[in-house]
Amino acid sequence: MTEYLNSALENIQKSGIREFTRMAKTVEGCMFLTLGEPDFNTPDVIKERAKEDLDNNLTHYPENNGQLFLRKAISEFERKHNGLDYSPDEIILTIGATEALFTALFGIINPGDEVIIPMPGYVLYEQAVKLCRGVPVPLETGDTAFQITRQRLERAISPKTKAIILTSPNNPTGCIYTNETLDMLADVLADKKMFILCDDVYSRLVYKDDYKSFSSYRRFRDRMFVIQSFAKPYAMTGWRVGYLMCGLPVKQKLETIHQYMVVSASSFVQNACVEALNYDPSPMIEAFRKRRDYVYGRITAMGLPVNKPEGAFYIFPDISGFGMDSMTFATRLLHEGKLAVTPGVSFGADNCVRISYSYSDEELKEGMDRLERFVNSLRG
Repeated sequence: MTEYLNSALENIQKSGIREFTRMAKTVEGCMFLTLGEPDFNTPDVIKERAKEDLDNNLTHYPENNGQLFLRKAISEFERKHNGLDYSPDEIILTIGATEALFTALFGIINPGDEVIIPMPGYVLYEQAVKLCRGVPVPLETGDTAFQITRQRLERAISPKTKAIILTSPNNPTGCIYTNETLDMLADVLADKKMFILCDDVYSRLVYKDDYKSFSSYRRFRDRMFVIQSFAKPYAMTGWRVGYLMCGLPVKQKLETIHQYMVVSASSFVQNACVEALNYDPSPMIEAFRKRRDYVYGRITAMGLPVNKPEGAFYIFPDISGFGMDSMTFATRLLHEGKLAVTPGVSFGADNCVRISYSYSDEELKEGMDRLERFVNSLRG
């Protein structure tokens, strides 16, 4: 009966990240530097509030878009920390950032519409656009230090362009767009009838003082979506809570997609999310900064070309000098070096591999030792 399924599924691929991880788990003695989530546990104050609400039977249907008290807290948090002026009525609480992204794309894409995706980029974007019957348009940044150039952006825009997805800090590179890049984007997009999706899920995990997201360019407010998540900054990946912010007329349309797709996020996690917004994640961020510095130092000492990440918890070294693609390199490293990293082909960059440093200091040292031995063996 597969021939009767939705034809949009025909060109959809399973996550290469999860497929490679599944294969790696069959290799005895292998260690992993693949995971895209903090190794820390959710802070106790957040967990205790969820336990309390369960004990108080806060287990019934909440408001579809999230309880008002949480949307008010999100509105105030975004105003205070990011200078964003979204009212509680312009916020939808979603099942993770994934649902927020999918809701936005489903709401704007008509069949054949094009969505520009800077590459390397998160694997979800391309597949979500395809599922919505859109056409992903890759915009290469791998040879420009992961910054978008004006020439390539203008070349990517066509009469069919409906949107662009901007992710900074980026997964898999850890890159942050410079102010010059952001200003260029604003200049080029100013007269284009395009939506802008700002996936800001790593915006609190940054290692520089002057970070700025494109979402701060408020003149684009009426055609901008800001996507956020509780997962990364508060070690809440398994809670599956995020939110989508956009102008009220658009939000009132998109909330029907959210309502009919998932109804709502869980009721008993919402007070805990308020606790998360009041929690200071700076100790965790500082731990990631130190891990970043250690891993970057080890990789550069190995002679692998790599950009220093300025956010998130990934580093993306270039392995093309060994004359093999990313899947071949990662597979050999897996079997010969007993270390699992993620092939860059999963992110549209077959010359790199993604290494996550969201692991303990001991694990990172052992992982870097294994990588170094493998690299040295390739060099003879």
